[in-house]
Amino acid sequence: MFAVLIEIRARSESFASISAQEAIQLMNRGALTIDLRSAEQFAAGHVTGARRMDGEQILKADELLKKHKQKPLIVYCNSGSLAAAAIRKLREQGFAQAVNLRGGITAWRAENLPVEKGSGSNA
Repeated sequence: MFAVLIEIRARSESFASISAQEAIQLMNRGALTIDLRSAEQFAAGHVTGARRMDGEQILKADELLKKHKQKPLIVYCNSGSLAAAAIRKLREQGFAQAVNLRGGITAWRAENLPVEKGSGSNA
């Protein structure tokens, strides 16, 4: 039974994970992109149009992002592990379309996709 629960959890978490190419398609349809990395990392290069949010802001996303609740949210960090935890918190708050950028900014850069530098916007 325990193995079944692990498999179900793994499938649900991988389902909430998308490739960089899939992320671009969602962004073209108006998805909000959220970067969970530090301000310094964000300034050094982030997905164009991304908003930087820290853990405290994710816990308050219900208030901070309420107008985006029905939209897709793409969340990323360096490698994807922190974003996976954030996705769980966002889904608990009713963000049913929150997804993790598989491999994070590392995968994005590996595909030679553009990054924007500077402090940009902060949610």
